Amino acid sequence: MDLGTILGVVVGLGLVVFGIVVAGVPLGVYMDIASVLIVFGGSFGAMLVGNPLARILGIMQYVSHALNVPNWQEGRVINDLVAYAERARREGLLALEDNLDEIEDEFMRKGLQLVVDGIDPEIIKTVLYTELNEMQSRHEVGAKVFDDWSKIAPAFGMIGTLIGLIAMLKNLAGGDTSAIGQGMATALITTLYGSLFANLFLIPLKNKLMDRDRDETLVREIMIEGILSIQAGDNPRVLLEKLLSFLPPKEREAVRQEVGRD
Repeated sequence: MDLGTILGVVVGLGLVVFGIVVAGVPLGVYMDIASVLIVFGGSFGAMLVGNPLARILGIMQYVSHALNVPNWQEGRVINDLVAYAERARREGLLALEDNLDEIEDEFMRKGLQLVVDGIDPEIIKTVLYTELNEMQSRHEVGAKVFDDWSKIAPAFGMIGTLIGLIAMLKNLAGGDTSAIGQGMATALITTLYGSLFANLFLIPLKNKLMDRDRDETLVREIMIEGILSIQAGDNPRVLLEKLLSFLPPKEREAVRQEVGRD
């Protein structure tokens, strides 16, 4: 669970509420059912219009991806690839077939299986990068859902503002000034709801999904480089340095020491 996301929402929403209290305005003033229906109901309806139903029904799955932090263990992946390279140089590529059943990651297992089967390097590279590109496309769909919603929600906040202003002006035209306050409140609160929903929830969720995509893409690129280097017969030490270049400098020494211990 990504505690930073949960903490950020709690702190952000809490400080907004605290700011309202400090301003001396009762919280009840900012509670408006009509504004909720306009912003949340209207924007959700627009999302249904603009996206396949299956994609909208999968929103909670996208949220789950954003809230869960996978531990890709890049150092462990590099360690395993270097170990496979050492075995391949000692015993030949076919010896790696004994390791396939113990590899949990399907992407790495598929790549090494292609190597063991003696498939042409260019074909292996094409297959793995095609799968990587398709993975990124799926991730982009999830991020785009929240990106689109973050643009639609404030727009419905403005729609609510127009609705409130129209109601206020209508009552003014009829000489009824008693509903002016309610109309103005609806007008402004919907804008508040739309902006808060977009900036505190939707945009951060989109950014989190993009982070998850970058993290997984990095690991997949490490795997591809390692698999192709194993097939090419690269020296394990050279392979190690190539794979370490994918990591930030401060993490490289720890991985290098871990590989040395193994």
